[in-house]
Amino acid sequence: MNRLILLCSALIPGFITVQAEVKLPQIISDGMVVQRDRPLTLWGTANPGEEIDIKVAKGKKTTVTANPDGKWHAELPALKTGKTYTIEIGDKTVTDVAVGDVLLCSGQSNMELPVNRVTDMFADEIASYSNPAIRHFIVPKEFDFDKERTDVSPTQWKSVDEDAMNFSALAYFTAKAMNEKTGLPVGIINASWGGTPVESWISEEKLAPFPRAVNQKRIYNDAAYRDHIKKVEGENYSHWNATMWASDPGLHSDVKWYSPDFDDSDWAVTDLISGTFTDGNGRWSNNGQNPVNGSHWLRKNIDLPASMAGKEGIIRMGCIVDADSVYVNGTFVGTTGYQYPPRIYKIPAGVLREGKNNVTVRLISQNGNPHFVAEKPYKIIVGDESVSLEGKWRYHLGTPMPQGPGMMFYCYIPAVLYNGMISPVITYPVRGTVWYQGESNVDRRNEYAPLLKTMIANWREASGDAQMPFYIVELADFLHPSDKGGRAAWAEMRKVQAQVADETDNAVLIRNSDLGEWNDIHPLDKKTLGNRVADAVLK
Repeated sequence: MNRLILLCSALIPGFITVQAEVKLPQIISDGMVVQRDRPLTLWGTANPGEEIDIKVAKGKKTTVTANPDGKWHAELPALKTGKTYTIEIGDKTVTDVAVGDVLLCSGQSNMELPVNRVTDMFADEIASYSNPAIRHFIVPKEFDFDKERTDVSPTQWKSVDEDAMNFSALAYFTAKAMNEKTGLPVGIINASWGGTPVESWISEEKLAPFPRAVNQKRIYNDAAYRDHIKKVEGENYSHWNATMWASDPGLHSDVKWYSPDFDDSDWAVTDLISGTFTDGNGRWSNNGQNPVNGSHWLRKNIDLPASMAGKEGIIRMGCIVDADSVYVNGTFVGTTGYQYPPRIYKIPAGVLREGKNNVTVRLISQNGNPHFVAEKPYKIIVGDESVSLEGKWRYHLGTPMPQGPGMMFYCYIPAVLYNGMISPVITYPVRGTVWYQGESNVDRRNEYAPLLKTMIANWREASGDAQMPFYIVELADFLHPSDKGGRAAWAEMRKVQAQVADETDNAVLIRNSDLGEWNDIHPLDKKTLGNRVADAVLK
């Protein structure tokens, strides 16, 4: 009788308690690296009032209780340095937990720049290096106008062995140098996004002393308004591109201008890098006063030896402002949509011939001055052989266009990256933060010191580590020596960075100006810089 009552009562809604699934943030997951000599910090969600059992390896069980909002937080004793652990958290098991040093690496494109972009300088070293103890957690690129998020979209910790080419190059070399000196695991939390200003990385609350920044965000707080802007942008670009495509004779002539059989003998002759016409009549990139936007066609015939014929190859077209499509003997080999990435395109086997070969570039300029960046590699490579593509090219304007439509980048808006990318990970204990940013604030460098000081204080308070070290990477040297005004502005910005480091406790300036390249805002030598960061961190 009693057993029957118990069985029936179990079927009554609300009579029994069902234990909810414990939810962990993405950063607390398999393969994570935790900071040595710090409490093991864990958090997540569950049912309000639910008890969560936590057990590290074969250690003693710890129990915490979820608060009325379903959130829970636990601090356990520091794990033994250098060991690897399994942690049981409720119904979850987190494996391969390493104990070493963790760095939060943040900023704009020079922090984001991946290892695959520096292989020109470090290919052999990168290819030969293996180390499962160096791991990174790439925070997904997400912004939020409405709230400080508690988690990010699904992602995971990955080791150098699994994901070397996608590591931040600076973080990669920093971690490598630290591991070589300590023998300990190194974890990188990479929260970076190219082109972003410092204001994007500060919480809205802490931006209160900067009303211009707060009001800039308020303009775009309405999601429907933001969607409308993007819809109009898409329509603008669609019409701009459709007009350019429809009016470009190179794409619609009987013999396409990228065909090796096209007769370009009546085209003008120009130098690829300087852009000057050989008859001395100006440059192809402008009309004598203003840049010419739209499509531009350049063709060059080169002779290749029999040893290169028929084989797979690579064409290097340096860097191009703005976008390009490249053809070799009429075969499309690659395209890039903006100016910064190096153009490295594979030429399929069977395309190259002995003797005459044609290379055609269709260059798209949306705004500014179109050109090929000087002192970059321009050549065809097959094995150990290469043939230069510099010198004289044939040129013809495809179709002139007005400047391309403007674009709104919401990731540049104040506070939104703090909400989407920093808030979810800032309580994860780290040894320090490496900050490489400032290029996007050079034009407003007079505001930068108070903003950066505010950001540092903001992150320290949110992390619970009032003395969290900050390693501020100095901007690298940039711009042509003839651009005296631009170079002076960058030099002034470096002084501001040094001022912040000098006036902020536990902040260090990492020298970097000597590693710059005048023709590239993304200098390649992230190894020397990484070694400097590692030395500063380990001090």
